[in-house]
Amino acid sequence: MEPPAAKRSRGCPAGPEERDAGAGAARGRGRPEALLDLSAKRVAESWAFEQVEERFSRVPEPVQKRIVFWSFPRSEREICMYSSLGYPPPEGEHDARVPFTRGLHLLQSGAVDRVLQVGFHLSGNICEPGSPGEPERLYHVSISFDRCKITSVSCGCDNRDLFYCAHVVALSLYRIRHARQVELRLPISETLSQMNRDQLQKFVQYLISAHHTEVLPTAQRLADEILLLGSEINLVNGAPDPTAGAGIEDANCWHLDEEQIQEQVKQLLSNGGYYGASQQLRSMFSKVREMLRMRDSNGARMLILMTEQFLQDPRLALWRQQGAGMTDKCRQLWDELGSEEEEEVAATSPRHTVFGRALQAGELHWNDAYLQRILASDSYGPSLTGSMGGDKPTFDPQGRPLWLGEPFPTACARVDTLRAHGYPRQALRLASAIINTLRLQQRHQLESYKQQKKELIQKGSTCITNTEGWVGHPLDPIGCLCRALLEACRLEEETLTLYPDSGLEKRKVAYQHVPVPGSPGESYLVLALEVALLGLGQQRALPEGLYAQDKVVRNEEQLLALLEEVELDERLVQVLRKQAGLLLEGGPFSGFGEVLFRESVPMHTCARYLFTALLPHDPDLAYRLALRAMRLPVLETAFPAGEPHPSPLDSIMSNRFPRWFILGHLETRQCELASTMLTAAKGDPKWLHTVLGSIQQNIHSPALLFKLAQDACKTATPVSAPPDTTLLGIALELGLQVMRMTLNVMTWRRREMVRWLVNCATEIGPQALMNIMQNWYSLFTPVEAATIVAVTGTTHATLLRLQLDTPRREELWACARTLALQCAMKDPQNCALPALTLCEKNHSAFEAAYQIVLDAAAGGLGHAHLFTVARYMEHRGLPLRAYKLATLALAQLSIAFNQDSHPAVNDVLWACSLSHSLGRHELSAIVPLIIRSIHCAPMLSDILRRWTLSAPGLGPLGARRAAKPLGADRAPLCQLLDAAVTAYITTSHSRLTHISPRHYGDFIEFLGKARETFLLAPDGHLQFAQFLENLKQTYKGKKKLMLLVRERFG
Repeated sequence: MEPPAAKRSRGCPAGPEERDAGAGAARGRGRPEALLDLSAKRVAESWAFEQVEERFSRVPEPVQKRIVFWSFPRSEREICMYSSLGYPPPEGEHDARVPFTRGLHLLQSGAVDRVLQVGFHLSGNICEPGSPGEPERLYHVSISFDRCKITSVSCGCDNRDLFYCAHVVALSLYRIRHARQVELRLPISETLSQMNRDQLQKFVQYLISAHHTEVLPTAQRLADEILLLGSEINLVNGAPDPTAGAGIEDANCWHLDEEQIQEQVKQLLSNGGYYGASQQLRSMFSKVREMLRMRDSNGARMLILMTEQFLQDPRLALWRQQGAGMTDKCRQLWDELGSEEEEEVAATSPRHTVFGRALQAGELHWNDAYLQRILASDSYGPSLTGSMGGDKPTFDPQGRPLWLGEPFPTACARVDTLRAHGYPRQALRLASAIINTLRLQQRHQLESYKQQKKELIQKGSTCITNTEGWVGHPLDPIGCLCRALLEACRLEEETLTLYPDSGLEKRKVAYQHVPVPGSPGESYLVLALEVALLGLGQQRALPEGLYAQDKVVRNEEQLLALLEEVELDERLVQVLRKQAGLLLEGGPFSGFGEVLFRESVPMHTCARYLFTALLPHDPDLAYRLALRAMRLPVLETAFPAGEPHPSPLDSIMSNRFPRWFILGHLETRQCELASTMLTAAKGDPKWLHTVLGSIQQNIHSPALLFKLAQDACKTATPVSAPPDTTLLGIALELGLQVMRMTLNVMTWRRREMVRWLVNCATEIGPQALMNIMQNWYSLFTPVEAATIVAVTGTTHATLLRLQLDTPRREELWACARTLALQCAMKDPQNCALPALTLCEKNHSAFEAAYQIVLDAAAGGLGHAHLFTVARYMEHRGLPLRAYKLATLALAQLSIAFNQDSHPAVNDVLWACSLSHSLGRHELSAIVPLIIRSIHCAPMLSDILRRWTLSAPGLGPLGARRAAKPLGADRAPLCQLLDAAVTAYITTSHSRLTHISPRHYGDFIEFLGKARETFLLAPDGHLQFAQFLENLKQTYKGKKKLMLLVRERFG
């Protein structure tokens, strides 16, 4: 949110009417400020009024008034700090949620009235408009102040928040902007001292009369105590005056509601799992940082109060009892708390928690003489002092100071502490000394590496030189240095910022080169870029634990976001090129070195930034750096080049890499780097093939390889330009690699990949399409090749896209047919039908496919697939071939007596209908197969009835061969009738063996269907009667059932 227009720099009153409340008019006419005002300002800032009264026996009234006048805060910056959030609220909610903005609106709308300053007390009324249909609300506001700080506030709105309410803001801004319009009186005790007895009595009585309901009890109590000679009130000289300012011993700090801070932190911690609570706590941390930067003692007070509440969080004991770790959100909040504590300088133990480091901060001090000399001067050099003693030099060969007194992260925490507490120049001096030290160490490391380079390269591995890296470190050393250096180079209008820690998100930040004193040709902007690249390029081990690893990633992204804000000029590009070269030659100290530790943090994200930044200026260096960074050492040792993951489409293998919780994220970043290089190399075959080789060697996730292939294909085929054939070939090659890696893995993405590969080959041309068809066995399963590759490659859309002449089109068709036949031979069960479909227009190929089906039937091709192909043949107008396949299917089929709902029922009925339509001969041939394969009585009787309804050969597929329907008692149906009757008898006995009373009704219905079948025979009545009699004799023990049989059938 942009600050209001009417603002001015710190220390001067801000207002459109009066730039300086006391002497603005005089200065506006070119006259100097009055000596009285100059001296009154200094006294008002530094001395409590009690000290003034003790120092001078008599202070003239005009002087008192000027001191009182200048004792009110003169800058709106502090008012803003104590009345605004630490983070920007959602868009559209600024006025509703930010007290400073609301107070400013009240001031501008004329809501402030009856303002009176009595000594060090300011009061006024704020008339706030009500909601529609509601009356205006009047609030009385009182403010006490001392030495240019507001020390207490009171408002009729009963605000319960960390910050001043809008009404306090409105009155404060009115006093700052319209100071000369405020009626000013000396402290009330001064006025009372000028009254005689009668006047004092009248004053008291009128005061009691005006407020008798509120003050009468208090007035009577005080009167009683005064009239009592030995009372405590009579033993004290003078009387309290709330308008007389603070005493000498009183603390001089801004009003801060400590109780409300404690209560709010406690409440927010109890709701720590919610996003809003975490955001508000971060807002409070941000407010602490803002106060520290302003050198406001309330920053430390507020941090102490927050720390106490964190330590009293009841969940700590619970987690300790359960042996459980903190949640990630709580860990982040503790991390931030520890970071604030560390601004008092962090401890050095490498394995301590963030909070533990902060607790050890007290062991460090600032009274080191050498450190003090570094902080005190920009020109400190060897000519001004001697050596520190011992072996550690105090200056580099150029005579610039070094800081070797402590570990690098702790030294950087000192820089952040100086910056946070409002000492930016000292922070820059120490930062320069630290960077001088880093440069010297880098030179020594390079010299050491050159001596052992040959041995390390032959060995092929190295040990880690930094067990605790600088990026992701709890103290964020690189971030501390970068922020301090960049802040010095920022081009920013001097304006009031409501959200100091989020201003970078609101507008693009511009930077300029600011020279480093004592280092000709260098600037703080150059140092910031250099130290950022040193930290980001450091070879370091991946820390243990998900949270620590996630912190490495987030810290790296934050640093790169800072660098991306810096616009690179020629000077910075030279630094970039130099540092890139040093990173490539850095050996075991650099993440871009030739030899890496197995579990070192990959450089993909950093390399992507460097590649993009260097590409316009030095393409060769950019590609060398990015290609070197493509490595992922932990996977290189697990999988030799070209070997895929055990689970190729799952990039996170917790069983193989239990420590690498962020492996999936790292592989994604690796893929993004590769994609950036492929896109940049478009049109350059040399680099395209080099990048392809690196991708094939270093990326082991088929899912990411497939994404790369898709991105490359999209980049190679822009809508308004001809395709890049080289890049298309790269995309196809990546796709082929994915196909080979995932050939034996069943996944739902395979079909998508296969279709994409065919489309990509189509974009390249017919030869590429025919090549994948001819080499299908190493790329696709038979089903994929027959149902996707061959079909998609010969669709009308594909042929139109290829624009082939007749010979080439026929060549493509022949290739597809050959592919289909090969697939049918390899997997007839799933590929026979697709092969037949594809070969329909070629007689010889169709015959070959049909023969494959016949051969497969002999080799065990299932009845379901044979029925499917048989139906296809009938659909194609080949009923005899359909009949042949149906008989082969029936020969493999077996339906038991109780399988009425067998999945092949419909196929069997269809086959029977087909044979009946062909004629008596085909019908006679299929009856024995039916009798042998089907033992289900209802099915047999159903088939028998269907065949007796019409004469055979009368169907649409057969010729007329008989004049009348066949009888069930004559051949060939008599055999089927006998089989059906036998099946009913067998099934009845089988069901009665284990029948229960609840199934009696079903059995009676079953007997009714059996009688219908029995009656188809000439002596069916007799046979059925004998069958029933047999049942009655055999199962006479089932009396209830037999009673039901007699009732139904007699």
